[in-house]
Amino acid sequence: MILNDKTIKQFLREGKLVIDPLTEEQIQPSSIDLRLGYDFLIYPNEIEILDIKDPDLNLHLESKKIGNEGFVIEPKQFVLATTIEYVKLSDDLTAFVEGRSSLGRLGLFIENAGWVDAGFEGNITLEFYNANSRPIRIYPEMRICQLVFAQMEEPAENPYRGKYQGQRGTTASRIYMDKIK
Repeated sequence: MILNDKTIKQFLREGKLVIDPLTEEQIQPSSIDLRLGYDFLIYPNEIEILDIKDPDLNLHLESKKIGNEGFVIEPKQFVLATTIEYVKLSDDLTAFVEGRSSLGRLGLFIENAGWVDAGFEGNITLEFYNANSRPIRIYPEMRICQLVFAQMEEPAENPYRGKYQGQRGTTASRIYMDKIK
């Protein structure tokens, strides 16, 4: 079942769902708007191959802090960003990260991996790709995406407690921690 605004507010009051910080205006009829944070991570062009087994994979990432001037995503550029909000889901609540249609109409693809498992907590790391032939400037604190919540029939037997649990800020890939056969 997708949660409506009434149920979202109830779950926020009960602590089954935590979004911090949160204003009333962010609660939509069937989602919560999340806002863009201030840090970005970029894989520089000098990296020839992103080797998923390399524990030093993220050492060469460029970290950018932005201010009111915003951040320009160049055509065909991929960057990681974060939400301002810290999210905590109960063990029977899952969420989908959805990009905003208004930004999609400009060619900005948001969140390649848009599933948030039951039991997750942390800032949401967003993956951006500019599919346009023109640069796109985005600004901190703008509404960037939305979370759509679904309640599961019962709590997960193994709720999320993985390698991204508790992440703060923009978090690079930790795929090198996976056990590869």
